[in-house]
Amino acid sequence: MRSRNQCETSRVRRKDNVKQELRTGGCLGGWMLVVLMMCLGTEVRAYESVPVVEGATVRGTVTFIGTVPPPKEFELRRSLDYEYCSQRSDLNGYRLMREITVRADGGLKDVLVMVEGVERGKPFPFTDAQVEASRCRFVPFVTVVGDKRLITVFNRDSIPHDIQGYAFDQTGGDMVFYRPSLEASGTTEAVQLINGRRVFSMQCSMHPYMQSWGYAIDHPYFSVTDAGGAFSIDDLPPGKYRLKVWHPILGMREQALTITANETVSLNLWFEAKD
Repeated sequence: MRSRNQCETSRVRRKDNVKQELRTGGCLGGWMLVVLMMCLGTEVRAYESVPVVEGATVRGTVTFIGTVPPPKEFELRRSLDYEYCSQRSDLNGYRLMREITVRADGGLKDVLVMVEGVERGKPFPFTDAQVEASRCRFVPFVTVVGDKRLITVFNRDSIPHDIQGYAFDQTGGDMVFYRPSLEASGTTEAVQLINGRRVFSMQCSMHPYMQSWGYAIDHPYFSVTDAGGAFSIDDLPPGKYRLKVWHPILGMREQALTITANETVSLNLWFEAKD
């Protein structure tokens, strides 16, 4: 059935997504489905930048197993700015939003791979995160926010947009943390994420198919998979860590990771289709 482009429907869906992540899952080849709230609201020791000697590299691919869900469909005639936003329609009057992007060989895009437990390591010269409103989309679909918790949103379109922001708390609920308005092309807004919040999402209430997700991280040992599902994390100090792999729709998985000096670790990671 085609999706309705109502803001309330989207909010309910977001809450349902969080509730799904709060359920425990079975093991899969040593992987465990992790309770999402474990990564929320946890204060960690401040990261320290130091020279890394004999650093290691962790690289690999993340793939998707199973039937890829179809994109969500939004009937454009029910939303504002029909003519402008229909430039990216399916030619049948519907705008498509793909939440899970998989290449023909199974490579899964937009997955955040991060090494947890690193207290000291290479510099973290993180610039403020940026999201663009472009052709009635928020891009990228997944954004990583640094230790300043600041996101700058640029409007590249000739029509206005606004931002409804949701930051998920320990109970699995959501909270609107900002709702600025982006006027015509060239305007920007700065969104400040509250400290302690990790997962957040943004949506334009005027064009509900404009959605994006983000994750806040406090150190440089992360990578977001490209179109082929590839990732690479380098200059990692030797030690014992937790490798966490997060996708906004598919959830979080993690496993133990032990790194030795000058080692290159190649990993094949995956998510399975939800029932």
